[in-house]
Amino acid sequence: MASPAPVATEFDLLRAVERRVLWLSTAIVHHANRVRPNPSGLKVGGHQASCASMVSIMTALWFRHLRPGDRVSVKPHASPVLHAINYLLGSLDERYLTTLREFGGLQSYPSRSKDPDPVDYSTGSVGIGATAPIWGAVARRYVETATGGAGTGRQFSLVGDAELDEGAIWEAILDPSVADLGELVWIVDLNRQSLDRVVPNIAAGRLRGMFAAAGWQVLTLKYGHLLEELFARQGGDALRARIDEMGNPEYQRLLRCTAAELRDRLPGGDERIAALIADLDDETLVEAVRNLGGHDLEALDEVYGAVDDGRPTVIFAYTVKGWGLPTQGHPQNHSSLLTEEQFGELAERLGTRADAPWGRFDDGGPAARLCAEVAERLARPDFPPRAVPELPSDIGRTPGGTATTQAALGRVLLDLTREAPEAARRVVTVSPDVSSTTNLGGWVNKVGVWSAAERRDWFADDAETILHWRENPNGQHIELGIAETNLVGLLGELGTTWSRWGQPLLPIGVLYDPFVERALEPWSFGIYAGGQSILVGTPSGVTLAPEGGAHQSITTPSIGLEQPGCVTYEPAFAIDVEWTLLASLAKLGKPGGSSAYLRLSTRPVDQKLADVPADPAARERRRRQAVAGAYPLRRVPGAEVTIAAMGALVPEALAAADRLARTGIAADVVCVTSPGLLFRAWQARQGRDDAPSWILDQVFPADRATPLVTVLDGHPHTLSFVGGVNRVPVVSLGVTRFGQSGGLEEVYRYHGIDADSIVSAALDVR
Repeated sequence: MASPAPVATEFDLLRAVERRVLWLSTAIVHHANRVRPNPSGLKVGGHQASCASMVSIMTALWFRHLRPGDRVSVKPHASPVLHAINYLLGSLDERYLTTLREFGGLQSYPSRSKDPDPVDYSTGSVGIGATAPIWGAVARRYVETATGGAGTGRQFSLVGDAELDEGAIWEAILDPSVADLGELVWIVDLNRQSLDRVVPNIAAGRLRGMFAAAGWQVLTLKYGHLLEELFARQGGDALRARIDEMGNPEYQRLLRCTAAELRDRLPGGDERIAALIADLDDETLVEAVRNLGGHDLEALDEVYGAVDDGRPTVIFAYTVKGWGLPTQGHPQNHSSLLTEEQFGELAERLGTRADAPWGRFDDGGPAARLCAEVAERLARPDFPPRAVPELPSDIGRTPGGTATTQAALGRVLLDLTREAPEAARRVVTVSPDVSSTTNLGGWVNKVGVWSAAERRDWFADDAETILHWRENPNGQHIELGIAETNLVGLLGELGTTWSRWGQPLLPIGVLYDPFVERALEPWSFGIYAGGQSILVGTPSGVTLAPEGGAHQSITTPSIGLEQPGCVTYEPAFAIDVEWTLLASLAKLGKPGGSSAYLRLSTRPVDQKLADVPADPAARERRRRQAVAGAYPLRRVPGAEVTIAAMGALVPEALAAADRLARTGIAADVVCVTSPGLLFRAWQARQGRDDAPSWILDQVFPADRATPLVTVLDGHPHTLSFVGGVNRVPVVSLGVTRFGQSGGLEEVYRYHGIDADSIVSAALDVR
């Protein structure tokens, strides 16, 4: 085995760490694929080449520049590099190094909630993890102004160049609020390769221009010190021009060349370049071609030191995919693995052992001391968790008249400021430019709009202005541009403040329900990362009759039923909104908490139909049932059929029951508030879930089991399982086609969810 190079300078010491990080990250993937038993034969996977291109960037960042308050989002395929660094810093036990992609072990991609070592941001969903630090920066600032205790710190994103293809990246960068976030630093691993190929034209200049146009500081780290020194020699200008002008595939091919091949290919017919490289020995020539800035620790150190904290910064760091590995620069190296022979040769070259891969640095040596010093420097204080101030479960009002569930949202929030001001102070609402159209106007007028600095409201003295846009650090509403991905990205980060700084918030995001599906993937990923929040989709369904098919949601009711870590509610009445919203708020900001999705409507409904019990005990029983998923709205003697309805269609269900009664058929009516909770209760009754199942006994008791008609303004499969509770015949009504504009009665009739259709279904199912 070769001896490690002697440590002579600070950067020589850093290079020793760099070599060990390269080795450990490679060995973690190697063990998972080549050593660990694999009875199923299923590919394990991992990305040695993608790790290698990030090793220098991450080594210089962690061991020279990170501070305790800084947080880093690591590109998904570089997770073994993060684990290797955490291992050297003493925050990951050796036993986990053999568990990459093993059940209960290191995750495929960095995970805040599932990895055993410190991870600042979950990544893996391309574009979402990269932008998370933007919203993390906003969340930190909000906490600092609202409660204090979040401190300061940079927010780093380590991004692969191919990830910049994602639209979510540009939606986030272009939001007007982002240009003020000087703590943002993005480092783009510009290795010019995607999964399948060398990208012919990475258009780095265009990318730099797009960031610059958004107000970012743009720094480019293209060449290392060795190449820069060659450029300064006679013929160096020609060499620089030659490398600058050649296409990515040609340059990548040079990385695979021997010294003899380089002397033939690199000059490209230019005698000045041929003369320049003629004086270089073979080893220096090969090293020079690979001497890009993203692998030059001194150059990285300089560029990190040039970051301007007055505005966001992006650093384009040119790298070699697979740097330092036998596979470096190969166009198909994305998922390639070193052979056993190559792994042994790498160990020899890096001064370690293939048969004992997990060695740390010798105790007492300079590298070990450096790791200990960095671990001490980066140690974060503990943030004791704080409980959310007590929330009421029932404010006590009984809404009357005609109201919509959408309007009820704003009223409940305003009531909360009076009934529980300390808890209300933790509420923060977020909207993508739809505050007024989703009935948040009164709330916004009451609490103001959050801004890191106070801004003058030039319309404060305009008598005709109804929505008052008072922006200051004490505001509780955050307005973003029209980009649902940004909304839920911020929502997720606001929902993690309880675990980051011990300061729980109660974040509520409001958007049009048809666009929930656009926002679902990043919101789901935020839940996976530990973000607890409430998403309100309103207005919803084909009940938006005049709006037509383009603005009518069909599948959203089943989203909450299917989404892990989330409870879904679709209230029918204003009182249901109050109860379910308060219950959802009570689950936020704590270990074991959960998110919620509320689907609201703009349909005006007579609130007397809710028939809220006047007796306090009966009212509380109704509230518990509504929060648990359903309640019996109408019980009649000798019922022959049960109509289970949800949300905006409860009036149709009641009208149908009245008509059935006139024909001599008694019908019970059940108001379903949460299909997801009912489904879990049903699964629990069968021993397949640990959820409570008492709600089924109260809403669908066996002694009142009758044939069922289910109906909702959404896809009928959402409630089709309810017939299985008592194994009765069921007809499920709902929306299965794209809608079209029209009056409410016309649209309901078109989709077969009107009172006529319910009556007909009840007659058929008896």
